Amino acid sequence: MDISEFWTTIEAARSAATADRPFAEVLTDELATRTKEDILSYQERFDEASGAVYRWDVWAAAYLIGGGCSDDSFMDFRAGLIAQGRDWYEKAASAPDRLAEHPSVIAAAGAHRDEALFDEDVNYVAARAFGRITGDEEDFYAAWTAYEASRARSPQGDDDMGEDFDFDDAAEMHSRLPRLAALCLGDIAHQR
Repeated sequence: MDISEFWTTIEAARSAATADRPFAEVLTDELATRTKEDILSYQERFDEASGAVYRWDVWAAAYLIGGGCSDDSFMDFRAGLIAQGRDWYEKAASAPDRLAEHPSVIAAAGAHRDEALFDEDVNYVAARAFGRITGDEEDFYAAWTAYEASRARSPQGDDDMGEDFDFDDAAEMHSRLPRLAALCLGDIAHQR
């Protein structure tokens, strides 16, 4: 599965998702119709997309949107960001402050809720789809380990996450993510 097919698969699942049939369920159903190799390739693309937004500025956006954000929650945020589709993913990857324009973020901020864009279930779609084929989700993890070992990849060093900064410093957050901070924290002038 190349990157274009990955995003096409994500978009198709987004289009078919409903309140009664959430995105992760639809995507699992779709992947379960594919080969085991396709599912492993999907996971590879998913990990690449998730890893590309493992950065301090994106984490700061997740921190604002979620009213805090642990490492595990940041994994769920990145999964939820991928689930938004290529357009929103690319907007957030290039300028995380653009998430202030996302309808779910705006609605959640207005209602003082902090769940927008966090989607834990998306992290496990490949394992669940693989398990439907083999009868056991645990089969995915052994297959994934073998798949990764077979891939010719350059060694993974310490990824550059960009500049670290204090997420609890409201002035810093307003400076780095002005629109998102204004939406989630309020106007900085009122905080002084």
